[in-house]
Amino acid sequence: MQNLFAGNIRRLLINADLDYDKIYEIRLRVGRPLFYTYDGGEGFLTDEDGKYVVTREDLKETMEYVSGYSLYSYEDEVRQGFLTVQGGHRVGVTGKVILDGNEIRGMKYISCINVRLAHEVVGCADPVMPYIRKRDWVAHTLIVSPPRGGKTTLLRDIIRQLSNGKEKFPGMTVGVVDERSELAGSYQGVPQNDLGMRTDVLDGCPKAEGMEMLIRSMSPAVVAVDELGREEDFKAVESVIHSGCKVIATAHGNSIEDVIQQPLFENLVRRRVFERYIFLDRGDHAGTIQGIYDRNGRRC
Repeated sequence: MQNLFAGNIRRLLINADLDYDKIYEIRLRVGRPLFYTYDGGEGFLTDEDGKYVVTREDLKETMEYVSGYSLYSYEDEVRQGFLTVQGGHRVGVTGKVILDGNEIRGMKYISCINVRLAHEVVGCADPVMPYIRKRDWVAHTLIVSPPRGGKTTLLRDIIRQLSNGKEKFPGMTVGVVDERSELAGSYQGVPQNDLGMRTDVLDGCPKAEGMEMLIRSMSPAVVAVDELGREEDFKAVESVIHSGCKVIATAHGNSIEDVIQQPLFENLVRRRVFERYIFLDRGDHAGTIQGIYDRNGRRC
């Protein structure tokens, strides 16, 4: 992972001897201190003169490494504001956006790079699996947490466990729509994260279109998506449910009240579509389970 960065920054990372299992992001902004966020706060990388200030040359060199000296080949990804690199890490970028009418054509004069480190926590779904999986039954499940609360990490392990099966529970075919390349962390089409042996991934595909594609062509028993948000996403969820598939999804929020207040969610909650709600909070660490509830709002 250190090889993604410019030489000056790479040396600072090596000397700092960081525990990358606990680091979420390393952020480079031109003319600003180089810092990282971790489970509990943020820290700065320093040299003999104090906090290291990122230069434009640092960004240019880092982008060359990230893109394999061929930024042009990542043009479509840059247009979305991020690239996915080997290891499943996501590199977000900001700068001057190039428009063609109302359509984003690309980006230049990149001024910030945010490297979000991919984390797999195998087994983190163990406490919730008894609530969402019986031998012949899987619950339509919504995982809710604040940003960086661990919902994507939990969803990833749920997918893996459903796909592989365990003891008396046979494995299931799972279809994943990975719109932002965070769940599978695909690099050149190959998932870098372990989502199980029976999982099919649509990488970089809009959620609504992807759910419809999976239903038509891949015969999944379960469809999994991260961060429902657009109106068309919810219509696609309805289609998945009507097709007989189970849905495992995530959303931003702190409580059931937060979810209900979002108009697009309110209809699904009122109709009791989701059979399990899993709420996470930051607690002492990301992924702390705040509560698990049934479709009627009762704690399980």
